[in-house]
Amino acid sequence: MPLVHMKDLLNHAYAHGYAVGAFDVVNLEFVEGVMAAAERSRAPVILSLAESQLEHYDFELLMSGVEAAARRSSVPVALHLDRGANLEAAVRAIRLGCNSVMMDASQSTFSDNLAHTKTVVEMAHACGVPVEGSLSYLTDAMDINAQWHTAALPSTTVAEAKGFVERTGVDFLEVSIRVEQSCPNSKAKLDIQRLRSINQALGIPLSIHCRVRLDDDQFRRLIVHGVAKINCFTALAEAANAAIRARARSAPGAGYLDLVQSVGAAISAKAERCMRVLGAAGRAAEVLACCRPWAPVEHLIIHNVIGISEKEVAAMMSEGQQALSTIPGVRSVITGKAMKEHAQYRYCWRVRFAAPEVIDSYHRHPDYTAFTNRRFLPVADREISIDYAMESL
Repeated sequence: MPLVHMKDLLNHAYAHGYAVGAFDVVNLEFVEGVMAAAERSRAPVILSLAESQLEHYDFELLMSGVEAAARRSSVPVALHLDRGANLEAAVRAIRLGCNSVMMDASQSTFSDNLAHTKTVVEMAHACGVPVEGSLSYLTDAMDINAQWHTAALPSTTVAEAKGFVERTGVDFLEVSIRVEQSCPNSKAKLDIQRLRSINQALGIPLSIHCRVRLDDDQFRRLIVHGVAKINCFTALAEAANAAIRARARSAPGAGYLDLVQSVGAAISAKAERCMRVLGAAGRAAEVLACCRPWAPVEHLIIHNVIGISEKEVAAMMSEGQQALSTIPGVRSVITGKAMKEHAQYRYCWRVRFAAPEVIDSYHRHPDYTAFTNRRFLPVADREISIDYAMESL
């Protein structure tokens, strides 16, 4: 079950001079292609779901497939919400299985970005989940909607980056470094000195989205100066598009399944190349050896009741499911009743937490306190509560 802590993963990359590809996936073909590439190259990998792309798929449905792929993998995997717009998006992503979230308020004022990001950090850290902040909107060589720009893009300053990290507590930071390009096919010029200064000031893993095409050496220079996460999407999307077009040309009357039959292989080949360029290939074993596994906690409660009817019990438990399932870090709340009428304990609750850190934050949450004190404790009898660390799912 090599779903691992994202913070451990990126800290390892940062300390050992390579970067992990964060691949935005939009369907199972992308998931399968990226994971096949990671397995072949024995590379750690980040599977990302970008909030900006949610109009193209059902987030909850795709997340279930993404998490299943991660848990059956033999290489280290982290699951990341890319470009989260607000606190609600981050809470939902954690509930559905992401173990890292990005808060992107970089299009707001600096003060608003700082305030929104700090709120997400406080919530996510209470769930054991690291947060990526953003002081840029540099797309990656891989954004399907990327446009070539002749003007230099705004750049992150050292003072901004240092103040932002200190005041928000983010674990990773996406930064913007000035990029200049004289024409669409020319080699971009990166402000490596700026990146070097930011890295020296912060000492945390950095990430980059880049609007221009970079060659292999430029990616390596980014990594040398602290970039441990590089977002990859457009290269994969372009490979998928090319595979479909090539099939359409060779078989004009092909149906849907025929048209997409080579898409997975094209995505996988491109993803593997990215992993090798970033220096992640062959790192799986050492990453697994030093990263904590990411595993949920099952909070189990068994009890009887006194003084209320079966109908009232059902109403109480239904209300509890609704109230408790919205608490950050709670992945699911399931209630049940003993099949034997005279069982020693008649009722049960199974509350799944995203991580051990949620045990404390859950019991401190006002919704938990309100429901427990008002509805549960007055009628609960012989309650037993135990938290179990789940070793496999």
